[in-house]
Amino acid sequence: MRILDVGCGINKAPGAIGIDRNPASAADVLCDLDHFPYPFRDNSFDRLEAVHVIEHVSDVIRTMEEFHRLVRPGGRIRVVTPHYTDFSSYCDPTHRWHLNSFSFRYFGENHGGFGYYSPVRFRELSVRVKLLALWRMLGFEYLVNRFRRVRLFWEHYACYVIRGKVIVFEIEVVK
Repeated sequence: MRILDVGCGINKAPGAIGIDRNPASAADVLCDLDHFPYPFRDNSFDRLEAVHVIEHVSDVIRTMEEFHRLVRPGGRIRVVTPHYTDFSSYCDPTHRWHLNSFSFRYFGENHGGFGYYSPVRFRELSVRVKLLALWRMLGFEYLVNRFRRVRLFWEHYACYVIRGKVIVFEIEVVK
């Protein structure tokens, strides 16, 4: 299985090809993640990991389109990012974007009602929200992740009280 670890930093995924812009990283290939295309052929990878990267790029839509180009049809992409209500989302001055658990619906089957943003499509396999420890211990994290309607209610009405920590998206490339 060919895996690309985008923005790998010093903790590159085992067995992956790592890309990063920082020469002090564990990257196999140095490149600026805001300049496209990345130096790989179309459909070169079975899996792509982007752990705490998407919030740093200059253009989320264009970056997701590049991920789509690099991963074969049916391949998987894992994106991990802070939830916009987490302290870390705003305290890092290099974060450009603050996302929620529905942020990638624009690439889905019904385009979130806005299909003109991008022609690329992904199938959502799972969205997992991690909450602060108190809410996890009380079982609220389970409810948010088990029932999409609870997650929607939480995002609309309760997320500033019951704050999110991290979101993990697992998506499949549709071509």
